[in-house]
Amino acid sequence: MTFRSTASPAVLAGTGRIFGLDSQLLFDLLFQGIAVFILFLFVGYLLINPIRKMLEKRQEKVQSDIENAAKDKKEAALLKEQYDEKLKNVGEEAALILSEAHTKAVKNEAAIIAEAKEEAGRIRLNAEKDAELEKLKVQDEVRTEIINVASAMAGKIVAENMDEQKQNELLDETLKEIGDDTWQER
Repeated sequence: MTFRSTASPAVLAGTGRIFGLDSQLLFDLLFQGIAVFILFLFVGYLLINPIRKMLEKRQEKVQSDIENAAKDKKEAALLKEQYDEKLKNVGEEAALILSEAHTKAVKNEAAIIAEAKEEAGRIRLNAEKDAELEKLKVQDEVRTEIINVASAMAGKIVAENMDEQKQNELLDETLKEIGDDTWQER
């Protein structure tokens, strides 16, 4: 748009002014101002409102991101606090587990010792029984030997036809060889 002036260039040149301020110029200025205003409204409607909406959405997104970040930070702090508490409890739990393991070990030790004592008692009883059986066996063997010796002596007596004094001497001698205690136990 160009400014139109009703004054001739010669008139303007004679007065020394650059442009002439007349009614046409004012009308053109008013018309152009209204046109620019309408153009701004139209452009504002077409461009500014969508840009404003986009900026509002962006601002809402940024605000939402800030709120989410704050919420995540609080959750992280809460989780950290829980983990710190668990770490403190881990030491206590470890001590408790060790204490329980020690208690179990002491109980197991006592059970093993009691079982060993019981086994030792059984072994001792078996050994005593075996010794008693061995003693009885030896006594039976001694008796058998005495009987064999007595039979042999009887055979000698019969074979030699000894007198009674000789038989008594032989019997005393045999008893001394065997021992009086063994013969009298029966």
